[in-house]
Amino acid sequence: MSANLSRTASYDGISRFNHWIIAAAIIGMICFGFYLSEFVESGPGKGQMIGIHKAVGVLILIFGLWRVGYRLKQGFLDEASVMPDWQRLTAKLVHIVLLAGIIVMPISGIIGSYFGGRTTNVFGLFTIPAGKEIEALSGMGHWLHGAYGWLMVGALALHVAGALKHHLVDHDSTLTRMIRQQ
Repeated sequence: MSANLSRTASYDGISRFNHWIIAAAIIGMICFGFYLSEFVESGPGKGQMIGIHKAVGVLILIFGLWRVGYRLKQGFLDEASVMPDWQRLTAKLVHIVLLAGIIVMPISGIIGSYFGGRTTNVFGLFTIPAGKEIEALSGMGHWLHGAYGWLMVGALALHVAGALKHHLVDHDSTLTRMIRQQ
């Protein structure tokens, strides 16, 4: 735990902003990725949508590095209520999966594209060039991107369920301290 961790009743405004922006971006991108994978037929339209997905993913990586770094520097608040060890461990594991996913998801997508010989144009701001095609690395990147996407879905479901359980059953401040200053 960070030595400079404040034991205030809620997260600071930067932490709350970082949390909700990344949450919306990650949930949106997971939904968009599953939509592309399951419902869009191959063709130029799908290629354009994948280009948008990749560009937004790179922006999420940039902002996500800030978000994860800030969270690690600030640390976490103590639990808002006494919990059994299995709940405390589950909460820590879920947070680790979610924070790692903010970095793993975009990097695995970039690896899949780069070693698949595809460029990534980030809305005309800059381009990540195509690398030499290495099928094993491209396949690994795409596999990790898909597998971790499903892991993120499970972790997000547990995260939301845990926050609601704390709010509706335990009646503690776990949810409210990420919503507003207390």
